[in-house]
Amino acid sequence: MSIVRRSSVFDPFSVELWTDPFDTFRSIIPAVSGNSEAAAFANAHMNWKETPEVHVFKADLPNVKKEEVKVEVENGNVLVVSGERTKEKEDKNNKWHRVERSSGKFVVRQFRLPENAKVDQVKAGLENGVLTVAVPKAEVKKPEAKAVEVSG
Repeated sequence: MSIVRRSSVFDPFSVELWTDPFDTFRSIIPAVSGNSEAAAFANAHMNWKETPEVHVFKADLPNVKKEEVKVEVENGNVLVVSGERTKEKEDKNNKWHRVERSSGKFVVRQFRLPENAKVDQVKAGLENGVLTVAVPKAEVKKPEAKAVEVSG
């Protein structure tokens, strides 16, 4: 392995040149800040897919146990994914150099479900750090067309 030294040549792709334009906001709003205990979950990516039979929601929740996740339907049609990650036990003999993993209460996302959602039949599962929530759809009955006789 060789050591690569930086030259004095201008490098437009240097990490030092490009700062995050939202850093200012992260310092003002702790929920979005990397210093917040729940920041990792508040920024969790979530997918919503609709098939002919069901709405499927998927969220990445790495290292979260199923006992720590709560899936609810509030106000009749709002799907809420939340929970609480317990903090690791601290041993006074250990010296921590960096703590970035979050702990505490979190709300991943809230989604307003469509009218055809069967909120009484919601199912959720957590496997390999991926939460999957399935919300079945009610069968929408299409109105029948009625022929109208044209007089004249």
